[in-house]
Formats: sequence, structure tokens, C-alpha cells
Amino acid sequence: MHVTADLHIHSPFSIAVSRFMQPEQLIRGCVTKGMQVLGTGDALQPDWLKGWEPFYENDSGIVIVPQGEIEDKNRVHHVILAADPDQFDQLRDLLAGTCKSFVTAGRPHVYLSGEEIANAAHDVGALVGPAHAFTPWTAMYAYFDSVSACYGSAKIDFLELGLSADSSYGAAIPDLYDVPFLTNSDAHSPYPDKLGREFNRITLNRSGAQGVLDAIRKGAIEMNAGFFPEEGKYNRTACTRCYTQYSLEDAVRHQWRCPADGGIIKKGVSDRAKELSHGSEARPRPPYVRVIPLAQIIQTMEGASSPNTKKCKAIYSRFIETFGNEIAVLIDVPVPEIRALHLKVGDAVQALRSGTVVLHPGGGGKYGTFSLG
Repeated sequence: MHVTADLHIHSPFSIAVSRFMQPEQLIRGCVTKGMQVLGTGDALQPDWLKGWEPFYENDSGIVIVPQGEIEDKNRVHHVILAADPDQFDQLRDLLAGTCKSFVTAGRPHVYLSGEEIANAAHDVGALVGPAHAFTPWTAMYAYFDSVSACYGSAKIDFLELGLSADSSYGAAIPDLYDVPFLTNSDAHSPYPDKLGREFNRITLNRSGAQGVLDAIRKGAIEMNAGFFPEEGKYNRTACTRCYTQYSLEDAVRHQWRCPADGGIIKKGVSDRAKELSHGSEARPRPPYVRVIPLAQIIQTMEGASSPNTKKCKAIYSRFIETFGNEIAVLIDVPVPEIRALHLKVGDAVQALRSGTVVLHPGGGGKYGTFSLG
């Protein structure tokens, strides 16, 4: 059985997260997107975890996977996945005394190393891996040059690529040759341009959250889908103040300070991945399908200020009513049928599928954009 999964989101208990991130709305969002599996987000927060209790069984048939994110003493973020919510209660007990409060933070900061966190997660039977591993803030490769430098002797069960990287960025890193890659939204709002903006297609041999974890352990990831890496906020080496982009050599020459305004130059994911590969051979990976959220496509084609304008939302609704869900439109529906509903959107989907969109890379904290030329 193939399922589509987004396994990393957040709750209103985390910073800068919409108050509309609520179980009912998230389940409806999964149906609209065409996803069958969703992480709960912030499962170490006891009230949020308890709030999911009525929804583990739901009329939409969405499989809910208990999921949380945690920050270690080095500021590295880790994603934890469990089959049962009780495992997060057990994990919280194991981590007692290492955090100021699990109640006030959806994504808690604990005074432990990556190795200690991974061992604790494994002690309760959960899976663990680095969140948005290549991002130049709060990520494994922002502070460490190898998995073992971050996790010691502990094993990671997966690696989350993040919005600024695709599978090719990790395929040539020997450290990661046997590690499954996940692509997740890290959504802070339930809207269609955020929830499921990156997702995984996974083969399950058994149903439920346990089946999802079993599949990840076995590396049964059939497809990753997500942004063109160039769309990510940190793809290119750039100034964090004015977003001017630099080659790695120029950034070093300027001592990582922008000569235009004195802002910090942050190393881009593209340059960092090349460093980490050390010229090694890339190993085969499951297909990575580059997608742009339908709401963002509509916004761009309509020249709108936001994907949430009345006109854009009306066009989006027509697509869902006609084709059932968003992922079907992005990947499966024949382009002539899309063009019949909206010519420009059809042209954009065709360009995406053929890889002929023009990308304007992001960097320094500013998202990249695309155009049709």
C-alpha cells in the first residue's frame, strides 16, 4: 500500500505558529492535499498531545503519527517519530530535569547532546533523525561535519532534507549512504501553501502509525517530493540583511561580512553539501519530484499579492472540486485537463513536470521564486 505522508509540522505551542493549527483543520487539510499520513507536531507538549486523542481514529482515514521536534544543547534540531503517543509520555519522563518546561514550549530546548537524545528516543522505541539537516541555522550540518560528530555512537533512523535541499544534496555524502531521506513541510500554518508543501510517498506492509515507522526503518521511501532547492531560504550563500548572493570564495575573502551593508553572510546549503561530499560518488536514491504548492502557482500566474486572496482561493477550490486533491493536480492529472480549467496554471504545471521553469534562487533567509521565462 502506497501512502503520502507529511511527518513534521508544529502546533500553536511553538513560536510563530498559526492558532488555526488544530487537529480538525489539519485533517481536512490532508484530504484537500491528498495525503494519508500526518505527524502530530510537538508531541512532547502534553496538552497538544492529549488534544489529538479524539482524532487518532478519524472519518477521513488519515493515519496520525505522534511526532515532535526537540532542540539540543548545541542548538541542533531533531525530529522524533513514535507509533504510540504513550512513547512521548515516556520520553518526557526520561528527559525530566533537562528542560525548563515541556509545557510552555512546543519545540523544547533540552540540555543534552544529540547522542543522548537519540538514545532516549530509542529507549522508548521511537525513531529519530536530524531536522532540516542542511539548513545553516539549528541543523546538524550547521554545526557538525558528520553524523557521528553530532550523534556519537547513536544511530539515526532517517535524515530530513529541509526546504533548501533535495536528495542530490545528500546522495554523495558517504555518512548518509544507508540513511533514508524524508521530505516534510515543517508547516507553521494549515493553509495549502504550507501544509504538505513537501511530502513522502511510502510503501506500507501494515496499517497505522506502526506501519509507517516500520517502513521508514526499512527505507521503504518510494518517492520524495518538495521544493526546487533553489526556492529555499538558504540555498545560496548570501547576506542575511540585504540578501546579496556570493560565491563561497568571495564570502571567505570578505570574512563572511557583506561589503555592502556589513550584514552576516550565511553559507548556503548548496555550497555546504558540496563541502560535505568531498568529491565522493553519488549513490542512487528514490525519485525526487520537484513541486511548488498549487496555491503558490495560482498566486504567481494571477500576479496576486498572496495565495489567500479571494480570487486565488476560488481558483484553488475549483481545482480541488474538479480533480479531488492538490497532489493529483501537481503530479498525476494530464496537463490538457488542467489547462482546460486554467490555461496559465496548466502551463506552469507542464513547466514544473518538464523542469523548464526559471528559478531565482533564495539565500540568506529569503525564499527563492520561479517564473515561466
